[in-house]
Amino acid sequence: MKRTSARLADGREIIYFDLDDDAVRRLDDPRELPPVSTASQIRHDPLLDEWVAMASHRQTRTFLPPADLCPLCPSRDGKQTEVPSADYDVVVFENRFPSLSMGAVDPGGAAHVPGTPVGVSRAGLGRCEVVCFSSEHQASFRTLAPERARLVVDAWADRTAELSALPGVAQVFCFENRGEEIGVTLSHPHGQIYAYPYVTPRTAQMLRTARRYRDEHDGANLFADVLAAERSAERVVVASTHWTAFVPAAARWPVEVQLFPHRQVPDIASLTDDERDDFVTVYLDVLRRFDALYDAPLPYIAAWQQAPVHADRDVAYLHLQLFSIKRAADKLKYLAGSESAMGAFITDVLPEDVAERLRSVA
Repeated sequence: MKRTSARLADGREIIYFDLDDDAVRRLDDPRELPPVSTASQIRHDPLLDEWVAMASHRQTRTFLPPADLCPLCPSRDGKQTEVPSADYDVVVFENRFPSLSMGAVDPGGAAHVPGTPVGVSRAGLGRCEVVCFSSEHQASFRTLAPERARLVVDAWADRTAELSALPGVAQVFCFENRGEEIGVTLSHPHGQIYAYPYVTPRTAQMLRTARRYRDEHDGANLFADVLAAERSAERVVVASTHWTAFVPAAARWPVEVQLFPHRQVPDIASLTDDERDDFVTVYLDVLRRFDALYDAPLPYIAAWQQAPVHADRDVAYLHLQLFSIKRAADKLKYLAGSESAMGAFITDVLPEDVAERLRSVA
């Protein structure tokens, strides 16, 4: 893998990841761009003990442009995009409209939010990156050749390690939103990476549960025990030497699969070469099954659950959660009263039935 770093016109970093060590990419950006906003802040919700990011400048971000104006395509035919080079394999760059920024201005330390007696506000320190999986606008992760998909995994590993080393970063989250139904605003095949200044609520809850389980079960690891149980159940979709993909017993979403490595590791950067290769094989298989389910591209969110940077790395267990809000070929699952207001999910289909359907569309 060849890794080449440069700066865009407004100072944001861009990194090319190439399979060919002889690949040459354009590094200068001829555009004139305004400065990136540093107005992001995070506010603490005292009722839930959670942080919420405020990034009002994102209201003006690019929204569903036509293919010939896509900012994630290479710069060609006189059209300058976010990627100065005329071609690329995989490219990562800092988001032009970030929810978090290492340049965020501190609103005065742990300042109280006006009108709230206990809430506090801090600078939204962190980093948001865009990961373009392919230079081809009509491609998708599912259509990537295995060696290109492996390059994406290596890029995720690289960014996880680099972002984890930034001051103030508490957790790194790699993810992909696919489909307008999910809320995607750019149709080019891409994902994102967030480097948060706090541990996210879902991760914090899982790790609290894992610590309690360890204390109550003579040091056992909750994730490992869940994986062992799922591997012997009827919800397995695909299994390989190093990975198992299964529909979880208490799946919240109409179509949900979790991919676990058989070895406990804290993050993507800790995976061996064999584990990365094997992941690509299993993941591409699962994505093909997703699209075959309704004979059409399935909207989904792919979310890597990685350990926090500075805490609980001994109990955390890397895994990928892949899920779709599509409950039928022509129906979406909307998060209504119970789910949105109370966080209490009600699932319309049995996980065992979903697993059987996914196995049957091989």
